[in-house]
Amino acid sequence: MLLVMAVAAGCTGQGESIGGRSDEDLLRNHNWTQMPGTTAQNGILRVSASDRHIVEQDSSGGQPNPPLNLAGPHLRSDGDFTVTARMSGVGDDDGDSWLRLYGRVPVIYDEWRQERPSLRVGVTADGRVRVQIWDGEGDEPATSKDFDCGCSGTVTLAVSSIGDTFRVKADGRQLGTVQDPGVFAEGTVWFGLEADAGENERREGWRLTQLIARPESGDSLRVIKAPQLRQAQSDDTLRARAADVERPFDVGTALAENPLLTDSRYRALAGSQFSMLTPENAFKPQFLHPRRGVYDFRDADLLVRFARANDMKVHAHTLVWHEALPNWMREDDDPEEVRRTMLRHIATVAGHFKGKVAEWDVVNEPMSDDEKSYTNGNLGLRSEQSPWYEAMGEEYIDEAFRAAHRADPKAELFLNEYGVEEEGERWDALYDLIKRLKERGVPIDGVGFQNHEYTPGDRTAPETFRSHVQDLAELGVQARVSEMDVPIGEDEEDGRETQAVEMAGKLRVCLEEPNCTSFSTWGFTDRYGSTSDTKIYPPRTADSLPWDTDLRPKRAYEHLLEALRAAP
Repeated sequence: MLLVMAVAAGCTGQGESIGGRSDEDLLRNHNWTQMPGTTAQNGILRVSASDRHIVEQDSSGGQPNPPLNLAGPHLRSDGDFTVTARMSGVGDDDGDSWLRLYGRVPVIYDEWRQERPSLRVGVTADGRVRVQIWDGEGDEPATSKDFDCGCSGTVTLAVSSIGDTFRVKADGRQLGTVQDPGVFAEGTVWFGLEADAGENERREGWRLTQLIARPESGDSLRVIKAPQLRQAQSDDTLRARAADVERPFDVGTALAENPLLTDSRYRALAGSQFSMLTPENAFKPQFLHPRRGVYDFRDADLLVRFARANDMKVHAHTLVWHEALPNWMREDDDPEEVRRTMLRHIATVAGHFKGKVAEWDVVNEPMSDDEKSYTNGNLGLRSEQSPWYEAMGEEYIDEAFRAAHRADPKAELFLNEYGVEEEGERWDALYDLIKRLKERGVPIDGVGFQNHEYTPGDRTAPETFRSHVQDLAELGVQARVSEMDVPIGEDEEDGRETQAVEMAGKLRVCLEEPNCTSFSTWGFTDRYGSTSDTKIYPPRTADSLPWDTDLRPKRAYEHLLEALRAAP
C-alpha cells in the first residue's frame, strides 16, 4: 500500500523529501500555524471547537464542515503504517476530541460538502474511543465503532493500517480492529483536527502534544514539503492576452483552496491563466465567522497568498448576503443588534484584508425571486429571506457600502446579482436601486453580472447585456462579468459550441465597453464545478466551464483566448 500523509507547514519549498526509517515527528518538525481552528505554541496544538457548518440555499440544515490542514507537506510510504497521537484534555464530559485522516480531500461547493474516504478516531465525552469511516458514498460515516476505554485527561491513541484492517490502541492497549474499505487506496491522507463543544458548550478544546508516523513495512517514510504557490507563466494564456488590452482589464475565476493545495494541475492553470481570483467560499461568513465574535481567516489568507505569489488581484466575495450565514447570525430578533452584527462583521473582515484585495462584493444578490416584491413596495428587494433587510430595510445596503469603504477606502466596491443580464423587472429594479444609491452618495463603484446560464432560457444576447453595461456607464458605475458558467443540457446539439459562443460573446462586450473592467467564470474546470448534480452521491459532474474534468481546454477556452487576441 502506498500512503501519503499531508501535514501542515508553510507554503514554501517544492517537493523536498526527508527520508529515513525512523519515526517522523509530524508536529514539532513542521509548521501547523495554517491549520484552522488551532493555536500552535511551543510544539503543542490547542484545538478549539469551530462550529463550522454549511447550510443549504434555503438556510436549512447544517452539514458539518470540519477544518483540515491543507498548507503543508505530505508523507509517503509504500507499506503499512501507524499514526500515533497524544491528546490532552479529553473525556471528562468536555466534548469529543478527534483526529481525522483523509484519504481524499473533501470538495466544497457553494452550499454543500462532498465527503470522500476518510477515517476519524477520537475520545468521546464519556471516555470511549470511537472510530468512524467514510467511504466516499455519503455524508454520514459508513462505519462507526465504539471501544470501551475509560479514557480521560491525557491519552495516546494509535491507529495502524495493516493490509485491509485498521488496528486501534489506547495507551499501548489493543482495543480492537475495524475493516478498511480502502480509505487510502489512492495513497493520500491529509490531517484534520476537530473539537466538539459538548453539552456544556465547552470552547477551550483539547491539546495535541505529539503526532508520530511510523512505517510498519516497506521503505522509509518521506516528508514532502508544501508546494510552491508561484506558478510558471507563458505568453499565450488568458491573462497574458488580457495584459495586452489597451486599458486595465482582468480575466478571472473563482478558486477553492482544497484543490489549489492538493491538485498540481489545477494549481498550475489557476496561477498561469488568470489575473484575478474570486474566493469561491473562504470569504463567506459561515466559513470565516462560524461563531459570534470568533473569526478564522486562515483558509481565506491562503488564497490571498496564492494571489500575491502569482501577481493576481483578489475580488473578495462576499461581505453581506442572505445565504452562507452561520446559524447564529439569524438568531437575533432585535433590529439594532442585527445592524451591529453586520457592521462589526464588515469592519473586521474588510479591515483584516485592507490593502490585500482590490475589490469587494459588498452586497450579494439583494434582488428578490418573489414576483410580489416588485409590486408591493419592496422595490424588488429580497425581504423575508434576508435578516439584513428585515432589520433595516433598503438602508442595509447603504450602511454596508459605507462600512466597507471606511474599513478599506482604496478597494473598489461592487453589488453582485444574477439574472440582470436579461431585460425585465429584475433589471429595471436593480437599475433603479443603483440610481437611488448614487443619489444618496453611497460609495458604490460597480455591479457584477453573474451570467449563470443554467438553462437555454437563461441565455441572453450580447447586445442586451451591452445595453445594461452602457446604462450603468451613464450613472458613472463600472460593470463586470462575475460568475459565468454555461451548463450544457443532454439534449443540446453541439452544446460545447453554444457554450463557447455564449462565454466569448459576453467577454467581447466587456472588452468593447470601457466601464466593463473584468470577466470571471465561476470556477474553470468541471472537475470541481459547483453546477454538479449534488442530488446523487457522489455528484455527477456538469459540463459548464472552459476546462473539462480532465483539465483539458474546451472550445470555450479557445473562443475566450481568441476574443482577447482580437481586442484593441
